[in-house]
Amino acid sequence: KVTAEAARRFLVARHALAPARSLEGGPEAVLEVFRRLGSIQFDPLAVAGRTHDLVLHARVAGYDPAWCDLLYERREIFEAFNKGLSFVPTSDFPWFRGTRSRNAQRLLAENAEVAERVLERIRADGPLSALDFERARGATTDWFGVPTNTVRAVLEAYTLTAVLGLARRDGNRRYYDLLDRLLPADLLAREIPLREQLRHKLLSRYRAHGLLGVGGDVFSGIGPAKPDPRVPEYPGRTALREELVDDGALVPVEVEDVRGKRFVLAEDVGLLDAPPEPPPSVAFLPPFDALVWDRGLLGSLFGFDYVWELFLPPAKRRWGWYVLPMLFRDRLVGRIEPRLDRAGGQVQVLDLWWEDGF
Repeated sequence: KVTAEAARRFLVARHALAPARSLEGGPEAVLEVFRRLGSIQFDPLAVAGRTHDLVLHARVAGYDPAWCDLLYERREIFEAFNKGLSFVPTSDFPWFRGTRSRNAQRLLAENAEVAERVLERIRADGPLSALDFERARGATTDWFGVPTNTVRAVLEAYTLTAVLGLARRDGNRRYYDLLDRLLPADLLAREIPLREQLRHKLLSRYRAHGLLGVGGDVFSGIGPAKPDPRVPEYPGRTALREELVDDGALVPVEVEDVRGKRFVLAEDVGLLDAPPEPPPSVAFLPPFDALVWDRGLLGSLFGFDYVWELFLPPAKRRWGWYVLPMLFRDRLVGRIEPRLDRAGGQVQVLDLWWEDGF
């Protein structure tokens, strides 16, 4: 059993936040973050900056968003679904190959004429975005239930079934190309069984955070805890996690004042046993930063009540709809509500809240 203080110090050190912006080396430092965390969530919402840029700015000295863009252009990282849309090292592609999406396959079958036209055009012309096609409508809706552009839905479905990949982004505009023109043939040829894919993804969540438990939306996209009779080869998260423990990849731990077992990577046990005292530094953490994934743990371990209020009506918000927790040493000491003023070339701070006692 480890103390709450040791667990906090372990987490901030493991996340390269002790001190913040401690990694140096330009694009190589960005790759070091990917090596430590495995993946970084991506979100097109750029209120205070793009999510992945904010994650990297907190950890990499003198971070320049062009460094991550460069790695993307070099195909050293790619976009995959891992607790939402994420950047993942390209070497992990076989484990994130999206060939088994039943919804995507059904969408392509229901819109076969559009799907064939889109694929033939990309095959002939190279990378294209949804705006390069004549808009098409069908029965397809977005997650709000609103009818959506069938071409866009088809492009996304082809991505989920490993036919197309994202060649580049221009802002939030996505350009798609044939996957075999984007990634090396030997990487595309490697097939990983579903069970191994899911086991790898489960381990990747523990790697990204560092001290997760057994449940919650942190594990979305990996399936339920118990076996799913619709997918005979899926044993359930519980069985996969037990395999990882039995194989020595994960080590269960108990943390003072935290309910239930937590798990750390075997390679991190030494750091957990003797975490360094973090020097004074400040970091702003975006809503999709892996360190703030587990809201319950933020409450029990850090004494910090964090709710992303984006989807709450304004009258019910205690803070703001895009607020970043502030980390000082190993404590979450407040919240800041920044906005990028792109026209004025500056950052505005709309509000600031300090935790009691700080």
